[in-house]
Amino acid sequence: MPRSLSNPTNAHQPKAAVKEKERDPVAAGKRDAAFNRSASFNYSLSDKFEAGIALRGTEVKSIREGKANLKDAYGLLKDGECFLLNAHIGPFSHGNAMNHDSLRTRKLLLHKNEVRKLEGMTKQKGFTLIPTRLYFRNGRVKCELALAKGKQEWDKRATERKREADNEAKAAVARSQRQ
Repeated sequence: MPRSLSNPTNAHQPKAAVKEKERDPVAAGKRDAAFNRSASFNYSLSDKFEAGIALRGTEVKSIREGKANLKDAYGLLKDGECFLLNAHIGPFSHGNAMNHDSLRTRKLLLHKNEVRKLEGMTKQKGFTLIPTRLYFRNGRVKCELALAKGKQEWDKRATERKREADNEAKAAVARSQRQ
């Protein structure tokens, strides 16, 4: 018996997609929450490690708002644990009296073998731990730590000269491609 066409149904018609609200690029992990620009200028960076940070709720919300600064921050190894010092995380805008202290010492979460490796490396003369960036991964705040050795003034000038030469070379290539 033929099917009635009075109420046709299209099985292949796609349903209207629900438009999702655009998520903040920092919270989604597409962009760094904080970046330490002075680290690569003042230090020569070698090995990099990813560490979690033990934070309070208002600190995470402040980082999502972009109120983190790593300029004068550094890492410290003490009693088999790693800590982040002088990292400024501004107060949360909707916080109350229980808001966090901006410059408090925060514990970094690393595996024991990573801590042992870092202890061995930082005992060498001139090496220190410098945080290079803060970012979100799967909803958790992560800190990228770099093993760093301080640059002398002449090292900084040499780095600047090299950067300028690279920029000039790129500009020359771009000009030649336009013509």
